Amino acid sequence: MKNSQHLKAYVQMHPDNKMAWYLLGKEYYKNGQQGKANYCFNQAGEVYEAFERSKVPADMLREYEDGLLKVAHERHQSKLRKRRMLVALVLLLLLFLPPAVSPEADSGITLESLLDDGEDVPAQLAADAQETVAEEEHSEQPPKLAFTAMAGDAAASSQAFAAIVKSKSPVMTAIMGMERSGKWLVWKKKLPLTATLVKNDNGRIVYQSYDQARCECQPPESGELQKQAAQWQEQQEQLAVLWSAMRAYKSSKGNLPQSLKELTGAFPGNWLGAATPLMKEKFASLRASTADSLSEQPAGGTGGEENQEAQAAADGGGGAGAAGETAQEMPFFTGSLTIIVDKQNHRLAVTSGSVILRNYAVGLGGDKTPEGAFAITDKVVNPNGHDNGEFGSRGMQLSDSNYAIHGTNEPESIGKDESLGCIRMSRKDVEELFALVPRGTKVQISKGVLPEELLVPEDRFPSGAPRNQTNPNKVYHWLN
Repeated sequence: MKNSQHLKAYVQMHPDNKMAWYLLGKEYYKNGQQGKANYCFNQAGEVYEAFERSKVPADMLREYEDGLLKVAHERHQSKLRKRRMLVALVLLLLLFLPPAVSPEADSGITLESLLDDGEDVPAQLAADAQETVAEEEHSEQPPKLAFTAMAGDAAASSQAFAAIVKSKSPVMTAIMGMERSGKWLVWKKKLPLTATLVKNDNGRIVYQSYDQARCECQPPESGELQKQAAQWQEQQEQLAVLWSAMRAYKSSKGNLPQSLKELTGAFPGNWLGAATPLMKEKFASLRASTADSLSEQPAGGTGGEENQEAQAAADGGGGAGAAGETAQEMPFFTGSLTIIVDKQNHRLAVTSGSVILRNYAVGLGGDKTPEGAFAITDKVVNPNGHDNGEFGSRGMQLSDSNYAIHGTNEPESIGKDESLGCIRMSRKDVEELFALVPRGTKVQISKGVLPEELLVPEDRFPSGAPRNQTNPNKVYHWLN
């Protein structure tokens, strides 16, 4: 912490020295103080960008830091001598000053809170920091409200910070925290609020942690933000379904659908069984975003889509979306929904990139269940002609094969290897899965790739039975 103290003293005297801000941020980062580190990196501006993206030798940074520390130490010793001479005078003045009530402290990261760790802070510098906060609070243009979700670690927080710095308009981003499970991020209902980043029209950024254990602060009331965040999560699931259906349609037809009816038309040519009110409202804007996104991919057919899926996995799902007033039209889940089946753990997950949205228990057939890559080529309601047959109330065929994901009239077989090769699901699970994934969804079957922890929300995705999605003229000969 000694280096941090000297660097803080240096930036007090030289607030325009971006390299000093960057080095101070590195000290905070090493000490686990992410909020303060992000503030310093923001002050460092282009220096942060240049040094983080390039391979600068560590000894070069250390040499520069030693020089700053030496100057700061010399200045500190000189100030200390002067302070000792003025202590008596200051004490006398304090005797004649009336008592004052301190203003309510701001729990966000400001210059004052950054530099004041029990040490003296120049009065004018502290006043400037409070004036900056006041200007932000009375900004003429209120920031738009956006939400995003990510792992609650330093790397993920830095991604959100970098994104908001690039924003051209005032924006308040609420960051919801996802837990890690191995290589996966877990999308649970009602994710906790971990932090907010506010960028005002004057370009200043305030970071507010809502993790009391990490920030050692008393976070503001978050009830209303949590309520809006839960609404945002529900919206993002619906947009993920619509986004995936659009991409599956384009992969098959070569172009995007012109209207929602092309996705929800007559069975069996439809891609979605039904559309929610939000899908109807957002179809046009999402189609425009999809067109822009796909047009930016490299030429070469599926190569561009694979690159986009890989990027989505690296980013942990997608970008930020908004509840209420939209800060950006792109959905959070930028990777198409994918089904992954784990034969070892008897699990079936719905994923986007590296995020798991659902993780269901399934019944399998051991070695009879094939491994490899498939796609959902047919989705049917009541494949036996009624909802209590051996295939249950929903069925989804895997490519051109005799295997399918379907319900069962033997619910006790879930979690066991008792099928002839098909993937069995409980009624509630298979009906939700049927509503979540469009025709054309990719399916990957392998071993040991999913966590054992189930991820099945109490409030399910809207899964009412689609009309006219039965096929009385076809007999399904799946291996059950």
